[in-house]
Amino acid sequence: MIKYQLNFRTVRISDITHLVDLINSAYRQQEGRSWTSESEIVAGDHINAKQLEQALTQDNFQLFVAELEEQIVACIGLTFTQHDVEIGTFCIAAQLQNQGIGKYVLDFAERYVHDKVLSNPCHFTHFVMWVLSVRYELIAYYQRRGYVQTGEVADYPLTANVGLPIVDLHLIEMRKSVKSSVSSN
Repeated sequence: MIKYQLNFRTVRISDITHLVDLINSAYRQQEGRSWTSESEIVAGDHINAKQLEQALTQDNFQLFVAELEEQIVACIGLTFTQHDVEIGTFCIAAQLQNQGIGKYVLDFAERYVHDKVLSNPCHFTHFVMWVLSVRYELIAYYQRRGYVQTGEVADYPLTANVGLPIVDLHLIEMRKSVKSSVSSN
């Protein structure tokens, strides 16, 4: 794994166009070393500018970008609910995948939440993420990172305008204790 000097910051409105391109490229195009592409299982864009702008107006949502040499190369979103933090909008530029950047980005998000827990210990207890049921390599990756499948399954969100499934898809819930994230980082 290559060691990177990533700079993390919250997203700016001026980043939206670039982020839409980055997210759609990571999720919907197969190029180079990309292993997160959904191009063979979901058709259409993953996100558009209006959806991203709308997400950024939510009080319980924070989106972070990771920059490498002043270029945005990744993003990760955190949605804070009563006791859980849902991880989503997580992607790495396709040409930089399989080089360990995802680990750094996920570590950053987990540390950020853990620091919030330390300042307010009665709040967040678990990280939650939803993974496409046929993305076995991602499920295995998150399991190596300490996430476990809960058995909770949801229908693919056909009305959310996040693409149309080409194959039978469901969402699999995975969880990890916020406290356990400290020992795995």
